[in-house]
Amino acid sequence: MITLEHIGKQYDLGGDLKVDALKDISLTIERGEFIAIMGPSGSGKSTLLNILGILEDATEGRYLLEDYDINLLPDKEQARIRNRHFGFVFQSFQLFPELNAIENVMLPMSYAGVSLSERRRRAAELLDRLGLSHRLYHFPTMMSGGEQQRVAIARALANEPNLILADEPTGNLPTDKGEEILQILEGLSKQGVTIVMVTHNEAQGARAHRRIHIQDGMILPEEESPVKAAGERSSV
Repeated sequence: MITLEHIGKQYDLGGDLKVDALKDISLTIERGEFIAIMGPSGSGKSTLLNILGILEDATEGRYLLEDYDINLLPDKEQARIRNRHFGFVFQSFQLFPELNAIENVMLPMSYAGVSLSERRRRAAELLDRLGLSHRLYHFPTMMSGGEQQRVAIARALANEPNLILADEPTGNLPTDKGEEILQILEGLSKQGVTIVMVTHNEAQGARAHRRIHIQDGMILPEEESPVKAAGERSSV
């Protein structure tokens, strides 16, 4: 599904100052996998997720998404692929405060050209699936953190994406609500949705099919990674 070949990302800090956020990242993600990207703060986890989601361009290397060479596509085509193929879930929810739950979920479908009636029908169905049928017309400030994150997941699923990219999706939630979100992601994985989740939590990472450990912008070789969970498939 996705192949990264020798991806690097460098930020220019001005003058002669530059920092390498990612160095020589090569990675393959198969359809239907649930992958955890793990590492300490500042290791490059979120930068890698942003490149996977075509939110940032790599400085060097090659990004292949199925039949697309992402590096060679114009911005408009990259935006189309991002909207149709990916769903995003963020630690801070990133819901629009002026929109209610159903309007937040409908929003990405409007960019995909879905009719208003179909947008409303699909958004209501997704929110119902996530246990939020009683919150359709509630605004984010009227909902708990766990409910807001479920709205964010419904929004991520709105365009029926092939891949969900989740950046610390339980980071702002209490343990019990975080567990609810992990169970939802596991359920989506069982339905064949590819999940890539950034987390620094080893216990949460162990729930994934595969863990990718990053340090100083590089994927650690298997022998340098933390102890693997019993029965876990080998890393890249």
